[in-house]
Amino acid sequence: MNMKTNSILFVIIMIFLSGCGDNFLEIPSKTSLSSTVYFKTQNDFQQAINGAYVPLRTIYNNGINGAWAMGELRSDNTTYKYNPSDRGSISSEYINDFLNDATNPAPASKWANNYSIISRVNQILDLIDGVDFDEISKNNIKGQAYFLRAFAYFDLVQYFGEVPLHLKPTKSMADVALPLSSVEDIYAQIISDAKQAESLLPDKTTQEKGRVTTGSAKALLGNVYIILKRWTDAETILKTITGYSLMSDYNDVFDPAYKNNSESIFEIQYKQGTEGFHSYFFYTFLVQPITAAEVSAITGIEEVARTIEGYNIPTPDIISAYETDDLRKDASIGYLTASGEIYPYIKKYAHAHTLTGNTDDNWPVYRYAEILLFIAEALNEQTGKQDEALAYLNMVHAHPRTGLSPITVSGQAAIREAIIQERRVELAFENKRWLDLVRTNTAESVMKAYGERVKANPQAYYFPEGISVSPSAFINIELLFPIPSDQAALSPYF
Repeated sequence: MNMKTNSILFVIIMIFLSGCGDNFLEIPSKTSLSSTVYFKTQNDFQQAINGAYVPLRTIYNNGINGAWAMGELRSDNTTYKYNPSDRGSISSEYINDFLNDATNPAPASKWANNYSIISRVNQILDLIDGVDFDEISKNNIKGQAYFLRAFAYFDLVQYFGEVPLHLKPTKSMADVALPLSSVEDIYAQIISDAKQAESLLPDKTTQEKGRVTTGSAKALLGNVYIILKRWTDAETILKTITGYSLMSDYNDVFDPAYKNNSESIFEIQYKQGTEGFHSYFFYTFLVQPITAAEVSAITGIEEVARTIEGYNIPTPDIISAYETDDLRKDASIGYLTASGEIYPYIKKYAHAHTLTGNTDDNWPVYRYAEILLFIAEALNEQTGKQDEALAYLNMVHAHPRTGLSPITVSGQAAIREAIIQERRVELAFENKRWLDLVRTNTAESVMKAYGERVKANPQAYYFPEGISVSPSAFINIELLFPIPSDQAALSPYF
């Protein structure tokens, strides 16, 4: 037990000793001290909050272990291209097929990086009020810290359920390992932190680009209320999100030329180049094996062949989910040639760049379109507000950028179905689909039916002739992921 406790303490200390850089996008120093000796000035805390954002870039941009594996690949939106010639990097197959276990590296990465955020934020919040500097700047840093802690715990509770609730820096052996907190207690803390963030953060017009704002905090809080089915609370907070507007062209929402645009409420920041801030979603999502020439046909730059396994490939199901004239389909899904055959690929993150494997795309987390759909959902779940709900739904569905006519269904059930369908196509490949299935209590029925379609026609889901998904796939539709085994091994509580 003592060896386990010492190991946990070492890990937590090393997480925060990663330090922080002066620039918002700068990777933090590996040698900076984290103590009351270090935190003496406003700049020290500014560097620290910069460092608290850093694990987000890993969570969303971690190769086959990125957040998309649990948010999209887990659903009926995307799948993998089975490669019989390379069976080495296939851990995400198990997530897709509901064969994952506690040793899978994708959930382990999400867990570790979220707790890295929490550890860094706890240090900031524990010390910042003891240092005297400009109050406006201090409140901004504190607001960002509260948001990031709320966001990290929201990510953890949605995917793992009960988790340890660390709210103070680890200063003694007694602080190292904590028991699992109830889901109710975790949500209560998330709401408390999000409200603190909302009250302290500036709006988008005065905040540095890429940092969270009061609008980000309200979006998070509204999302939590939607999950908890607190419909009136959700409507109230979400309707106060102002100063945002939908981009006139859906393509522009994701174009790096329009980062942090009028629709963006919170997005993970990346920058192409050699500094280490680049993204590479496009390459992870390529159908493989694929020749260098076939990749170059899309990117227009010198490429190399890629020969492992393709992930996050749009399924026939998501392709058919778009209405015939929906302009968002072409902006979201493209087609490429891989090993001489035609396949779909995610086009949202395919933009011009200069180096192979080194892209400039940000990852969208909250967009104003989702806020409008959240408001529609909150209204529809209340008595007598269906007409207003439909109006908000059509602000997204019938916006000129979609090329579609307004939805005219009536009745709560029909509008509810239309909202979820709209979320599926509007927010496709943004890590929303699996969580939507879980919170609407449709994950088991939808994914079992999907699994039957895969088994009935594996070649339609990109399996080579004569190969199919495991017979045990899609049998046990688990809604939560197990606590990673490497974490369980370090704790006496789980």
